[in-house]
Amino acid sequence: DSPAPSNGDTSGPVPADMALVLRAGGRLLRPSLCRRASYTQGQSPEPRIREYFYYIDHQGQLFLDDTKVKNFITCFKDKKFLVFFFKQLRKNGTGRYQEFPYLSPCGRERNFIRCEDLPIVFTHLVQGDGPEGELLSYGGAGDELSVDFEPQRLFMPVNGRVYHPAPERTGGVGLVKSALAFELSGHFEYTSGGPETGPPSHFNWKGQRLRLSNELATHIQNEEPT
Repeated sequence: DSPAPSNGDTSGPVPADMALVLRAGGRLLRPSLCRRASYTQGQSPEPRIREYFYYIDHQGQLFLDDTKVKNFITCFKDKKFLVFFFKQLRKNGTGRYQEFPYLSPCGRERNFIRCEDLPIVFTHLVQGDGPEGELLSYGGAGDELSVDFEPQRLFMPVNGRVYHPAPERTGGVGLVKSALAFELSGHFEYTSGGPETGPPSHFNWKGQRLRLSNELATHIQNEEPT
């Protein structure tokens, strides 16, 4: 069984057997599409099956989808729960609730997830075990949820956001939180002038001038920032 979540939401009790669901590797969902989804938290479409619905914002905070006020007070913060939830995260292949492109299954529970942008949001750059090894952490769990930081694979499209490779099961790409992206932005180099001319071509990191692969361009639609 998954650990019982606690998110500080006062709109109603959170079921102790709540499962997990996330959305990764996809694109921005328009709120109008998501509002058309009809569900009840904890519904049972078939015997012994329960379904729950979640939302991840552009800061990487996780909420019950129907939480009316979404902020730091009402997001999930229990580390054990978050580690379990994000480790289960994958694409939604159930054929149900395609407005929620991601799923975090837990036994007989189906936890559907939609996102403001992507389900994996990298929030901190932390030191790994090796002398040169940095990690990008996500999911509010420090180095318990992280990927190797590969600066040459960062990508900044014209929408001004910054992306980095993420676990393949979640879609292969994650968003870098805006505060961290701002810290990294000074290391980008543009061969043709500035951000308005196209993606950066190089990233200067620890005395090295790294050519950016920009391979994530195939995953990301060039949308204007919202």
